[in-house]
Amino acid sequence: MTDGLEGGGGGTDTLFCGAGVDLLKAPRPDRTTDPWTPVPRGTAGGAMRGTRERRPAASPAPCQSRRLAQSAPMTAPPLPALLLGLAGLLPFLWGALTTLSPSLHLWGAQTLGPRFVGPYVQLFYGAVILSFMSGVLWGFATRTTGSRAAAGYALSVIPALWAFFFTGGGPTSAATYLAAGFAGLLLLDWQFARWGLAPDWWMPLRTGLTAIVLLCLAPVIF
Repeated sequence: MTDGLEGGGGGTDTLFCGAGVDLLKAPRPDRTTDPWTPVPRGTAGGAMRGTRERRPAASPAPCQSRRLAQSAPMTAPPLPALLLGLAGLLPFLWGALTTLSPSLHLWGAQTLGPRFVGPYVQLFYGAVILSFMSGVLWGFATRTTGSRAAAGYALSVIPALWAFFFTGGGPTSAATYLAAGFAGLLLLDWQFARWGLAPDWWMPLRTGLTAIVLLCLAPVIF
C-alpha cells in the first residue's frame, strides 16, 4: 500500500491487488472507527512505539454455534422411537379391522386363534402397554429428587394399576376403561414433560399415538 498516489495522500489509499493490474481505492479509515489499534509499548509484538496491530474481525466460535444448535428444542422424535411407536399400533389397528370385518375376524380366529382378533387382542395388548408406560414414567421420575421424585413415582404406577383393576370385564366395558386409561396416561405424560423430565419430542409423539389408539378402540366401545 502506498500513500499519496492520488492527490498527494490527502484522501485515499491505493491498494494493489494480485500482480498490480487491478487497483482498488478505499477511503482512509476514520480515527474514531480505525480498526488499527495501538499496541502498548513493551508488550509482545509492540516493542517499538507507534507499532499498530490489526484487530481481528469478530466471528462466532464454532463451539458456541454447536451449543446454540443443541440447545434448540427438538420436537421431531428420533427415527427409532417413531418407528417403534408406529409398530406398537399394529395390534390396535388389527383389532379394529377384525372388529369391523366379520370375514377378516373369522379368518384371523381360525388362523391365529380367537385371542388375537377383535377386541380381545386390543384389550390384552392395551393392558400390557399401560403397564409398560408405567415403567417409562418411573424412569422419568428417577431423573429428579425430593418431593417431585416421590410424586413422580406415585403417579407412574397408576397406569399399571388401572389396567390391572379395570380391564377385566366384558369387551365393551373393558375397552371403555382402557380408552380412559390411555387418555389419563396422556395427562401424566404432559405432567412429566411439564416438570422437564421428558424429552422435548415426547408430547408430540405421545399425542399422535394416543389419538390413533383411541380411534382403534372406538368400534369396540360404540
